[in-house]
Amino acid sequence: MSTEKKSVRVEGRDLTLSNLGKNLYPEFTKGEVIDYYVRIAPVLLPHLKDRPATRIRWPDGVHGGKFFEKNAPSYTPDWIRTARVPTPGSSTGREHLDFVVVDDLPTLVWCANLAALELHVPQWKAGPRGGLRSPDLMVFDLDPGEPATIVDACEVARLLRDLLAADGLDSYPKTSGKKGLHLYVPIKESDRTSEYAKEAARRLEADHPDLVVSKMEKRLRKGKVLVDWSQNNPAKTTVAPYSLRAADSPSVSAPVTWTELEGCDDAAHLRFGPDEVLSRVDEHGDLLAPLLEKHDQSL
Repeated sequence: MSTEKKSVRVEGRDLTLSNLGKNLYPEFTKGEVIDYYVRIAPVLLPHLKDRPATRIRWPDGVHGGKFFEKNAPSYTPDWIRTARVPTPGSSTGREHLDFVVVDDLPTLVWCANLAALELHVPQWKAGPRGGLRSPDLMVFDLDPGEPATIVDACEVARLLRDLLAADGLDSYPKTSGKKGLHLYVPIKESDRTSEYAKEAARRLEADHPDLVVSKMEKRLRKGKVLVDWSQNNPAKTTVAPYSLRAADSPSVSAPVTWTELEGCDDAAHLRFGPDEVLSRVDEHGDLLAPLLEKHDQSL
């Protein structure tokens, strides 16, 4: 493993990259992680824009320890944008934290160099002069409980899509990059997302009690798919589209089509690595572009 440092200039910013040959995944190095993030940046960055990022870092790789980093560390370059976010009740004892906002390629490369494999963001944006705006996204996390799999989550996603459509809402899926799916609804800014999402999950459970559960208790999840509405809580985050996930091999939280979900009969068909996702973007563009553009839907 090379420990030498490399100086690079990214869009006018000077960065020092280190340990590029270090394996952050078995057979996938930090240099390859940075390369992926640089190549996926044109479609990733718009989904991170203005959203304070929680970075999950694995400095010793996916088989080493991880830590969640919300506050910008003391060595954060002064050109990196931060947003002060209220964090009442935080385990740090602080009422506010200064989150990094990954608005540009130099900031993304800086995060990747710190082994921030996963980038998680809320469903709301920071205001241009500080403060928090109301959510402009609503998200459902479809989490299968064994022996259910992502194939079962696909069925629930289709049922939830139809329920939302009956309320006049279009929805857009992506894989979680692990065993589940995320379903997004772009909306006019609203403070009703948690309320609406909880009620929608309960309605779906009432209609399909053998397949769907809306309560969080793990004992209720066996063989069913949890429709987790809680990530709409303003204090919570969801892994960003196109973010890497930590696993034995690099996987990506990847946008998918409804056609793919409708035809899925094998969990392996919805697992995508970095190269596959880059190829998919070349073929389809950003399947989640409506999340950036379609904010005329009301709850």
